[in-house]
Amino acid sequence: MKEITVLLLDQMFSSTAIGPMEVFRHAGTLWNILTGAQQDARFHVTTASANGRAVRCDGGIKIKPNVALKDVGKTDLIFVPTTGLSVDDVVERNAAIVPWLQRRSTRGVAIASVCSGVGLVAAAGLLDGKRATTHWGLAERFREKYPRVKWMPELMVTEDHGFYCGGGVNASLDLSIYLVERFCGHDIAMQTAKALLIETPRAWQSGFAIVPLKTDHTDDSISSAQEWMHKNFATTFPLEDPARRVGMSVRNFVRRFKGATGDSPLIYLQKLRIAAAKRMLESNHRSMQEICDAVGYQDIAFFRGLFQRHTGVSPSAYRDRFGIASQTRIN
Repeated sequence: MKEITVLLLDQMFSSTAIGPMEVFRHAGTLWNILTGAQQDARFHVTTASANGRAVRCDGGIKIKPNVALKDVGKTDLIFVPTTGLSVDDVVERNAAIVPWLQRRSTRGVAIASVCSGVGLVAAAGLLDGKRATTHWGLAERFREKYPRVKWMPELMVTEDHGFYCGGGVNASLDLSIYLVERFCGHDIAMQTAKALLIETPRAWQSGFAIVPLKTDHTDDSISSAQEWMHKNFATTFPLEDPARRVGMSVRNFVRRFKGATGDSPLIYLQKLRIAAAKRMLESNHRSMQEICDAVGYQDIAFFRGLFQRHTGVSPSAYRDRFGIASQTRIN
């Protein structure tokens, strides 16, 4: 069982702490109760405030934590909620949080944050050189305050070397379900989302469904190529295009790309498109041809075969198992 600490901050939006708490507490339990299966809780959630006293949330709601920061024991993940919309004094209002995050990070603890709460992690210097997202309305101010962070506000969720960020207030649920998938696997995440009637994660703040960019390598040129491919995967392009953008020959690009990611650019692109198709099958009612077109394929038979090869099931079988329509029937 994973230990999760949800921070409670003065002036926070209460839903960005309570929503994730509910997601984590019910992962492995609520779906099981509804379907008659044995419960298998995946997370133990502890709440903590700077001094252990109740915090006053936006709107005057008060929430009392389990412990103070100094009393938090072993934890695998820290979740930082939205701190309110005033970003200029966020560090001053939460002065004790920043050094505490720094200390916990040195112990290898994963840290997730959402909306303006991302600013606390950035203030700790923990996002320097890493990809991060936040609410689109705060992005420019954060760029000015924390220029070393690779801000990607078009994304609803980002992950970079153990740091997870979410966009706006409602992205706290997207990020939470994503974390359940990251720690417990896709099936548990989908069961949790269905049991709580949460739409499966959106990764773009524009609403377009695609998985967040994941990199666990240090090749910045290949990272740039990955970012470009994530933004352009729905179009048809030759390998010369991403290779040219990062100043490489196709041969060198293929070699460097496989060395950094473990996949050839073609296989990576296929995985990217299939991941996008999975999210669409889970979260909306587009026709199979519309999904095929949206992920860059015109031949639906080729798309079905590719999907089957990468996932082990047909697109229609995947939709039957994980799609929104199945949320209305417990099976």
